[in-house]
Order: sequence, then structure tokens, then C-alpha cells
Amino acid sequence: MSKDYYYGSPSRRWLVKMKKEMNMRRAKSILLVCMAAAFGLILISSSCAIEKATDVRGPLAETKQQRDARMQWWRDSRFGMFVHWGLYSGLAGTWKDKPVGERGGMEWIQQRVHADTWEYAHEAVPLFRPKEGFASEWAKLARRAGCRYVVFTSKHHDGFCLFDSEYTTYDAHDLVGRDLCREIVDAVRNEGLKVGFYHSVIDWHHPQYDYFKADQLPHPLKGKPSPNGPRNHDIYVDYLHRQARELFSNYGPVDIIWWDYSKKGNEGPFWKSDELMAMARSLQPAIISNNRLYHIPNIEKDDSADRLRTWKPEQGDFTTPEQTIPSTGIPGVDWEVCMTMNTTWGYSDHDHAWKSPETLIRNLVDIVSKGGNYLLNIGPKGDGSIPQESIESMRAIGRWMDVNGQAIYGTSASPYERPSWGRYTKKDRMLYVHVFEWPRNGVLEVPAAELNVTRVYLLADSDKTPLKTEKKSGALAIHVPREAPDDIVSVIAIEHK
Repeated sequence: MSKDYYYGSPSRRWLVKMKKEMNMRRAKSILLVCMAAAFGLILISSSCAIEKATDVRGPLAETKQQRDARMQWWRDSRFGMFVHWGLYSGLAGTWKDKPVGERGGMEWIQQRVHADTWEYAHEAVPLFRPKEGFASEWAKLARRAGCRYVVFTSKHHDGFCLFDSEYTTYDAHDLVGRDLCREIVDAVRNEGLKVGFYHSVIDWHHPQYDYFKADQLPHPLKGKPSPNGPRNHDIYVDYLHRQARELFSNYGPVDIIWWDYSKKGNEGPFWKSDELMAMARSLQPAIISNNRLYHIPNIEKDDSADRLRTWKPEQGDFTTPEQTIPSTGIPGVDWEVCMTMNTTWGYSDHDHAWKSPETLIRNLVDIVSKGGNYLLNIGPKGDGSIPQESIESMRAIGRWMDVNGQAIYGTSASPYERPSWGRYTKKDRMLYVHVFEWPRNGVLEVPAAELNVTRVYLLADSDKTPLKTEKKSGALAIHVPREAPDDIVSVIAIEHK
């Protein structure tokens, strides 16, 4: 779209409105700082005060049995779809007619080009034009792929909100006249899936987000003086909490809250995280939360894994290794791998490093065999349409799940050592053998000789024709057909008493 179109559009009227709002916020901030200096207190206007719980652990208190019951659906689901979508999606990895890069997160494009909110909005808003019915397309694709839940960006680091917020005009309602969050939530629920909000605690657009205090959380203007003078981070935290309350209050049952993100020195108390978690659970008692309000340790290190096991309830229900699969899983801890299909979370025209369906399906099996969940990302375009590569991969996963889903849903990590040729999952009186490399000699040996086996068959065989087995050198030898039923992962089911 031309600049002339932008200047005459509703987006231009929003820009004028937003500037007035920012000036009012600045005046209010100066007044609050003066009051604090006079009375020795950090005061927030009574109309914006956070309703702080007197006992943070109160709404979070639960027995192990209660926690297990709350977590059960999530543990059984094993597979979810992640969606990164916002103003950055329309830019598609291009800034003022130049590609920003061929790889890497284009949801961070504002930071990568060092643009302030006004310049960023000027370029991005005209290109963000969601088509009708986009949300239904997402939800249908997720369900057909075998996903049991969808987590999408209610707000990313740029501060733009997909939901209708009372506390800012930098949202979809003011820019495009639609509550996009409502459309997505309704579509996901219509497909029988659970709903999750990804919500950034970082906010590059807010005039009081103190990017000097949060120096480990990159800001587009890092290294430059704050354009609005001294900032009061407490005012931003109040805004963060009030917007979270909107999400927990206005969209019905929220199944997952996926915070992002904290680092050492900018965690926990920096966001008043205990209060945030208490609010979430008081408004949404069954909600499940990740741990990114608090410092994320390196999960591959033993000492960090020990730290994960010492979580307090208010610090989240699961941890989130990003773009990596823990080599041995994380025993004793609920965890979920979040991963892209190429190298960017937000859409880019220039990133063609797509993972193959084989890689994605084997990743799913590998993760579940170690006791984790797989949250696989799609990055829709500015109009909400999904890249064809993502559609094809999700459909391929769906076809595999149609045949083999029972070896994924409700399963847990196997006690057996992972073989080079595949993986194991287990559930009740079932052991599932996921075969990546089909044996050339027609015999597969599984270290399960102690099992009282009643039947062995291929999941791809609807007749469940029994396969011949024998116990051999402490292993269960399974005689398999010459040809693998699936070129990517074939699954053998072992029923036992």
C-alpha cells in the first residue's frame, strides 16, 4: 500500500490518538514521580492500582493429586500448535524494501532495525490486513494435524495486542476494527481444542517500559536516551497486570498462559510475578502456566535440572526448552519443546530453511519418548494465511497421527534405553516401538523379555495381525514384514499383562 493510503486510513487516525494517549501518560508519570518524592512512596493512581493478593500462595495451594488432575489433559495431549502473528507478519522480513535477513526471528524485526513504535507502526500497520475466516483455517489445520491445543500470541515484544484492551489503542480493535483474539479463541474452541495465550512481559511500545533496567531484554532503542525522560517501571508493571487481567476475564476458560520471557536479573519480582500467577489462578483456577516469568536455566546441565525440580507452585507448571530437544528428557519435570518449522517464529518471505515432514514427525516421537510435549510453530502472513510449506507439513503429521496417534496421546517415557534405530513410548499395558530404521534382516530386538506379552502387531495393520515373536538372549525378538509400513516412522504395538 502507498504512503498516501496510510496517511488517509484509520491507522493514521489511530496514530494521532495514540500520540495524545502517550502525552497523557507522560504527564501522569511525572506527577506520580513527584508524589513519590514528596511522600517517600511509589504511588500508582488509585484507578490503576493492582489488586494484590494478601497471600500469593492462597489460590495456588493444591495437593499433588489436585495438581496431577489439573495437568492431566496437558500431559495426555503431547502435541500442540504454536502461532506467532502480529504487525511483524505483514512486514514478512522486509524493512523499507530491503530483506532484513534470510534466517532468524522476524517477530523481532522492530528490534533488528532499531525502529521506535511510530516508525515501526508507519511501516507495519498498512500491511496487517487479516482476511475473514483466517482463524477457522488455523484451528482446522491444528485439529487435522492431531494437535490437542493451540497457543497464540496475544501480545509479542512489540507491544501490539491482538485483543481489545481498555488500556491502550495499540491493539487490533483500534487498528483493524476487530477483536482478533476473540476470533481465534472462538475458532479454536469450535474445533474442540484447548486455548492458550502467549503473552510477552516485554513491551517495546509502552512509554514506561524501562529498557535501561531491563538491559538484558533487547529494546529497539537500547543505548539511546529514553525519549520520554525518566521512566517508572512500576507503572509499566501495573499496565502488564491489568492487561493480563483482561485476558483472564474476557475470553472464557483459558487453558494455558505461556509467558515470555525473563532472564537473570530481570525475573520474578521484576514483573511482580507471584502476584501475576496468583491473579491467573484466582480468575482461571484450572489454568496451566509455563515458567518464563522466572529465570530460565540451561536445562542440559545437571545442576540446572536440579533447580527445575525445586520449583515453587507459583513459578509455573512446565519448562520450555526452545529449538532444542533435551538429550535425555527432564525426569520428574513437566516440559514442552517449542520449535519452528524453519528458523523464524514470525513470517518471513526470505526464510526457506524448512524442516522436512520426516524431521518434524521424528522430533515429535523423540520428544514424547522422553516424556515431553511438542509445541510446533506456524507463522501466518499479514492477512492470516498460512504458508503452504507449513500446511503441507501439518497435513503430513496429521496423516501419520491418524494411524499412530495412540502411540503418542496419553503415553509416557519408556524405561528402556533409546535404540539408535527408533524410540519407545508406553501407556497402561501397552509398549509402542517406533521404528525409524526398518531392520534389513526382518527381526527387531526389544529389551522387553520380562513382559508377559499377549499380542504384537503393526498399528498400520487395521486387522492387527499378530507378528511372530520369540525370547532371545534377554530380548523380545519380533519378526517383521520385509517392507516398512511407513517410510518415516513405523509403530509396533506390544500388548502385555
